[in-house]
Amino acid sequence: MYLQIMAQIKQKVMVGDWQAGFHLPSIREMASSIGVSVITVKRAYLELEREKVIYTQQGKGSFIADTQAIRSELQFEALDNKLKDAVEEAQSLGLSAEQVQTRLSDILNEKYSN
Repeated sequence: MYLQIMAQIKQKVMVGDWQAGFHLPSIREMASSIGVSVITVKRAYLELEREKVIYTQQGKGSFIADTQAIRSELQFEALDNKLKDAVEEAQSLGLSAEQVQTRLSDILNEKYSN
């Protein structure tokens, strides 16, 4: 569950809903609003802090860190996940790496040539 909380917060940062300096709900408020334990939210916040997505000031709460750097990193993370899923799907269809590379190259040329 803490991974879902992390993903939701990262998504809000990535799409620009939460900018640098945005004050996150307290751990208790977040836990209450989504119906999970305080420990679950605390773990999510600690992991996000470790990843430098948020920072915490004692007595003041948790805040979104520098979103420009984070947003770029999160966008690549999201892209990597989608590409990994696509590669797994291609493998399950019996396609070779060369076939996948050729198709991806064709799609990129199509999308970026306009």
